[in-house]
Amino acid sequence: MQTRSKESLKRIGMIAYTNYVGDGRVRLEAESLVQWGYEVYFLVPKTEDTPRQYALAGVNVIEVNAQEYGGRKKFVYLLSYIVFMTLALIACTRLYFRRRLSVIHVHNMPNVLVFATIIPRLFGCRIILDLHDTIIETYEAKFGKSSKIVLFLLRLEERVCCAIADKIICVNQVQRDVVLSRGVPAEKVSTVVTMPRFTFSDSRSVLDSNRSRFRMVNHGTLSKRLGNDLIIDAAAKLVHEIPGFELHIIGAGDGLPEIESKIKSLGLEQHIYLHPVVPWDQLPAQLQTMDVGIVANRVNVATELMLPSKLIDYVVLGIPAIVPRLKAIQYYFSDEMVTFFTPEDVDSMVAATISLYRDAARRRKQAESAKEFVRQNSWERGGLKKIYDQLVFGEQNAQYSTVVEDPAPPSLFQENGINDAVSHHASLTGLHTDVQTNRSSLSR
Repeated sequence: MQTRSKESLKRIGMIAYTNYVGDGRVRLEAESLVQWGYEVYFLVPKTEDTPRQYALAGVNVIEVNAQEYGGRKKFVYLLSYIVFMTLALIACTRLYFRRRLSVIHVHNMPNVLVFATIIPRLFGCRIILDLHDTIIETYEAKFGKSSKIVLFLLRLEERVCCAIADKIICVNQVQRDVVLSRGVPAEKVSTVVTMPRFTFSDSRSVLDSNRSRFRMVNHGTLSKRLGNDLIIDAAAKLVHEIPGFELHIIGAGDGLPEIESKIKSLGLEQHIYLHPVVPWDQLPAQLQTMDVGIVANRVNVATELMLPSKLIDYVVLGIPAIVPRLKAIQYYFSDEMVTFFTPEDVDSMVAATISLYRDAARRRKQAESAKEFVRQNSWERGGLKKIYDQLVFGEQNAQYSTVVEDPAPPSLFQENGINDAVSHHASLTGLHTDVQTNRSSLSR
């Protein structure tokens, strides 16, 4: 039996029920693996009428014939998950045998996507379950208190899915503590904080001197549980307190209709600018023109466990952040690193914003202090790369000196008669928004 070469071991599959282009965390992890020399194949729902296969930043993206659902109907949510999981099971099994994948990395939600890997797992493939959100808390935050039967089923689902995986990734330490409290073995669970590859820009230094406008930004999913409507209420007061105040909201979600209605009813069309989803790699260009970033998550069992990725984006880009006092945020950030307000308290949000507006030196100091979070949680300190090196090479290092390297495999897209170099960026140009247009149509 021929031993597999080091290069053939570095073939990775990923699965996520998401819009791949706009999802910063999944793209970050996939593209980081490419940079570390891995060959990555990513299964996601289709974003157009016909499923596509394309390469983006070195990642081979394969769409299955199912679409992501972003509404609030429980049955439709469940049905969309089942359809995607079934198609992903077929695609994942086929991909495993064609490419001899060493690891398949499943991003929740939902956890049950891990069942799409069940056949590769039986043949020895290692499985990672990446818990972006814990399903029990997220379900209750989105749909309200659960019955005992539903809660039992959700707990059972989480326990079984975690048992299937070889490794569990949590997105922050507070979430990890909750997962461990449910009986998941500690040795299986690692914390990997999302850390985008944005760079600090010199353009940040000129914003303080431009006092004609004061620009606040909130980006990502638009949903009531994330408090986007509360930011609108705060903006209605801030326009009377801060000369040139502007609020820029970038994103899409089930909260959009309410946001649009509230902006109109409050007469804020000239102060609040709506922008569609921006691809992750194009986001810095929009964010770097902003003076402050704001997170407004409501208090619930899910948001207490969240370390918002938008907050990390602001920190990495050197944008001062205004945030609610929630458990996971307070675990990582001190009062010197961010400006806190009382959750769900619009007046507290307004006061925090005004105090930061009036003190440019504090804004600069806060952004500088927040860099400590980046230094402490940098992936160079371990994290994802260490997990993959252990899973892929943990039992193979002694064999490298005697292994004959396999030739590089042909592209999956070439094998299927599809051009590997399809450029996806042309289709993204429509996602850019002229800042002078304050009523952009939102799309996802």
